[in-house]
Amino acid sequence: MASAAMSPNDDDELTLPRASINKIIKEILPHVRVANESRELILNCCTEFIHLLSSEANEICNQQQKKTINAEHVLQALDKLGFGDYNAEAEAVLRDCKAVAAKRRRQSTRLENLGIPEEELLRQQQELFAKAREEQAVAEQQQWQQLQAVTQMASMQQGDSEQEDYS
Repeated sequence: MASAAMSPNDDDELTLPRASINKIIKEILPHVRVANESRELILNCCTEFIHLLSSEANEICNQQQKKTINAEHVLQALDKLGFGDYNAEAEAVLRDCKAVAAKRRRQSTRLENLGIPEEELLRQQQELFAKAREEQAVAEQQQWQQLQAVTQMASMQQGDSEQEDYS
């Protein structure tokens, strides 16, 4: 990809977040200091690799007369570009992603399988919150009344003991 064809604004938009690259470097090389120039070079290499891979996957997608690049196109692009060694790891990541997506779908269908509309569940939740607030208010009122009773009893006992002192 020729960098002369890209405007400075395009270049800013088409890079990976520096924080992400720094985090990856730190995870891979926790005890090694990496100069800022080196970090910048790694960032540029990663960005260029992604551009190259996505362009090749796009070509494969177009050759197959598809409108959407899918995982198979990316795996084929890795092979075509000479990075076939990465396919096993890429497929493992793909399996993980599919597992996470399936888990999310199962969790969302659990809610749907209850047969209760979301609005009804929200209403029930609000009702439970209101009931809990009411119970808390009653408990606090009872505590206040007990405290008042104890204070009143102590006051009365103090008054009785003062009367005994006078007699």
